[in-house]
Amino acid sequence: MEDQSVVDVGDVRLAYRAWGDPFGSPVVLLHGLGGSSASWEAVGGLLGAEWRVYALDLRGHGESDWPDEYGFEQMRDDVLGFLDELELDRVGLVGHSMGGVVAYLLAEEHADRVERLVLVETPPPFPGEPGAEFSPSGPVDYDENVVPAVAAQVAGPDPRWEEELGQIVAPTLILAGGPESTMPQDRLADLATLIPDSELITLGGGHRPHERDPGQFAARITEFFTS
Repeated sequence: MEDQSVVDVGDVRLAYRAWGDPFGSPVVLLHGLGGSSASWEAVGGLLGAEWRVYALDLRGHGESDWPDEYGFEQMRDDVLGFLDELELDRVGLVGHSMGGVVAYLLAEEHADRVERLVLVETPPPFPGEPGAEFSPSGPVDYDENVVPAVAAQVAGPDPRWEEELGQIVAPTLILAGGPESTMPQDRLADLATLIPDSELITLGGGHRPHERDPGQFAARITEFFTS
């Protein structure tokens, strides 16, 4: 059964969905650019059989506030505030694309809060990185100001983000979408070499493997979290 709620983190109200036993071990899901917690609906329901699963609408997306101020570090701090407000000490953290950047920044700066880390089709913090192509195919549910802010930081990341990848202590699974993806797959291999305890697996399914095949995706996450 899915629950929907909101929480105030500083001046930003964040909406989220949750599945599973409220007393289960927590797993947090972070969506990509232009997405929302709705993109995790199928996966959240499947993972909820094992864990307490939370999927956020990051700032500027979905039902969360659209404050007109956007950046990866602000989103990272929002997620940290979310963990604090819900009294979640250590979590399994899963981030897709933009959400993956938010996730590894949190793992770099607050290693004590991330038990295991999953990065799905996530652009690495390399200068000039184009990331995946972004072209909405219908009505959008996000602040359009998010797009240029995120694109600028993907192409010109803070050098510290790359330098501190080696500080990530959480076991890390990097999931690639394979040849169908619009993201350069060799860059994900480069990312894997910089995170100490990491493994790169190609799932297939393009840039959104969690939406293409939720069952396969959830099974892979379950295997990783229980290994």
